[in-house]
Amino acid sequence: MLEEKLFDSREALLAALQEDCVDALQGALASREKASLLVSGGSSPAPLYQRLSQIALDWKRIEVALVDERWVEPGHDKSNESFVQKNLLQHAAGQAPFLGMKNSAASANEGLAACEQAYQKLAQPFDVTILGMGPDGHTASLFPNAQGLDEALQTDGLCSAITAHQSEVTGEYTERMTLSLAGLLNSRRLVLLITGEDKLKALRAAQEDGPVEDMPIRAVLRQNKVPFTLYWAP
Repeated sequence: MLEEKLFDSREALLAALQEDCVDALQGALASREKASLLVSGGSSPAPLYQRLSQIALDWKRIEVALVDERWVEPGHDKSNESFVQKNLLQHAAGQAPFLGMKNSAASANEGLAACEQAYQKLAQPFDVTILGMGPDGHTASLFPNAQGLDEALQTDGLCSAITAHQSEVTGEYTERMTLSLAGLLNSRRLVLLITGEDKLKALRAAQEDGPVEDMPIRAVLRQNKVPFTLYWAP
């Protein structure tokens, strides 16, 4: 199911992905009252979000929500909510309604029910879901062999609580809220945005045989329900 769009430069990638996202959102708004855009953190999508923030869409009708979040307060320097507020929810896109994942619960597990309830109110299926991938083969916060991973891969719910094994990839904040596999696949279109030869090498490894638990992005690569498009540049 993976369609591959490989570019010679990041500028070419960003121009193409911006156009594709705008087309998808405009198409959604033409046929439905609301559209939904699910977004990830990380350095790769920041310039895309900055571009999209300037586009004169009917942002009041586009619900923006997170793919995953560290269990840290908004305003924390590792908060995906703060990252999205800074890079996307500015300019024209500042009018978009936004839903974060971190709530007042003491832990992600305790906050799961409230997060699920909030996400169920979003326009579904999600129109565009933007994913990244780590060199360890994680996507969203579906980390290899994490506590809660099996549940996240099997649940019918949209959201899951995860505690990852600490590594260079996770950093110190291992407690996460994430879209489950079912949540990711509750999308009309999935986008995988990665850059650099190391990420492409990791993706090729994930495309080989092996346990999903070792490289959880395999669960998305092996599904045949939702169009999944790779956007890559060196």
